[in-house]
Amino acid sequence: MTADALRPANLEEPRQLGEAEKRDLVAALRAILPGDALLIDDEALRPYECDGLAAYRRKPLLVALPETVEQVQEILRTCAARDVPVVARGAGTGLSGGAFPLSNGVLLVMARFNKILEIDADNRVAQVQPGVRNLAITEAAVPLGLYYAPDPSSQIACSIGGNVAENAGGVHCLKYGLTVHNIQQVKMVTMDGELVTIGAQSLDAPGFDLLALVTGSEGMLGVIVEVTVKLLPKPERAQALLAAFSTVEQAGDAVAAIIASGVIPAGLEMMDNPAIRAAEDFVKAGYPVEAEAILLCEIDGTDAEVSEDIMRVRELLLAQGATEVRTAKDEAERLRFWAGRKAAFPAVGRISPDYYCMDGTIPRKNLGAVLRHINELSDEFGLKVANVFHAGDGNLHPLILYDSATPGELDKAEDLGGRILELCVEYGGTVTGEHGVGIEKLNQMCSQFDAAELTQFHAVKAAFDPAGLLNPGKAVPTLHRCAEFGAMHVHHGQLPHPELPRF
Repeated sequence: MTADALRPANLEEPRQLGEAEKRDLVAALRAILPGDALLIDDEALRPYECDGLAAYRRKPLLVALPETVEQVQEILRTCAARDVPVVARGAGTGLSGGAFPLSNGVLLVMARFNKILEIDADNRVAQVQPGVRNLAITEAAVPLGLYYAPDPSSQIACSIGGNVAENAGGVHCLKYGLTVHNIQQVKMVTMDGELVTIGAQSLDAPGFDLLALVTGSEGMLGVIVEVTVKLLPKPERAQALLAAFSTVEQAGDAVAAIIASGVIPAGLEMMDNPAIRAAEDFVKAGYPVEAEAILLCEIDGTDAEVSEDIMRVRELLLAQGATEVRTAKDEAERLRFWAGRKAAFPAVGRISPDYYCMDGTIPRKNLGAVLRHINELSDEFGLKVANVFHAGDGNLHPLILYDSATPGELDKAEDLGGRILELCVEYGGTVTGEHGVGIEKLNQMCSQFDAAELTQFHAVKAAFDPAGLLNPGKAVPTLHRCAEFGAMHVHHGQLPHPELPRF
């Protein structure tokens, strides 16, 4: 076993299908799906060989694009009967490889489940299919004075089913919560083809809180076919502030001061200088490019509340050393402030051949210290890092810049990313905030959880999917992998011989 064997894409797959088995599977699925809904040719499969973690690519055995719940049920029953694994995929915008395909399995793409079934303005909910884009829910609800609060930066493209699978957040999650706080009911199909309803149309449901369990389960427990989301009334007023700082530590301290004051902003985001410059070149948001860090703070609510809190926050920012504080003078400028933040990822893509987007969470009080350590690690590895993150809830998104055409740089980027995630754990945080674990963070899960905890995770998985056919090899590492990962740390990247025994 070498270090390369623990790279994210090096996953053990179940047995490969023989040609006769593959022909049988294709024939069975053709009986379920219309002709254009089953892709088996190499050219048709290529667009599905990765998700947003594009550094790793693998062609799926075949792709199924169902349109009805019944088709999903029959596909899963067919695969279960043949011991064929299934990976569910939404819009493919996930950044941790959660929809990374299997060369011996079915990629079940839910993109054709793209209908908003009902908007109930009286009860402030909407029933939607999993392929509906996040932003499309708000666009449909706005005429009723409502909107859907979670707004990840990819909201123009990401689907609600993927948001539930990864427990996505967004720039307004500080005040309004993640996906788990904004849904009431999920309908999903288990690997044996059973349609189950989790949660309820009411605000609470009896029994264990399985809705929270399913949210963030990364497609390992079932395939989501319908979601009931909560809608909120559009605030009377929203206003944004932009504050510039001469150090990232000052900006981090300002975040803690705002929260400590009792003000809960709708959004509180931070960007460091490399991210500021990239976003300004791309969007022309009016950012101060000489600043070492900026904070974007949005206050919403009634007109009176916003007026009072804006002044309080402005005074706090200046007291914390802000060199400049701007208040958006109108709605257009508010949207421009946010446009730069939401375009930060593609903006960074313009200044580097490749970047590796990390996702970890830390206590807010440690923001300054962790950012300082990230800068030290950046120097150690010789790779630049642009920091963009949800400062209000401590959810970091360091963007590691590298060039995949340079031999060894992807490996260095991965190692640096792993060190950053381990740093988050050391400071009392966690290895993910909203992107999920997928294949990317399997090793770092070994740093955060012990063997007993991982065993319990596997037991939960087995309760829903005893044969382990739904998205195998993702999110929860095996104890054997963790033993190998721990041994590599002890032996500086070289495994001892003979190999460790399996658990």
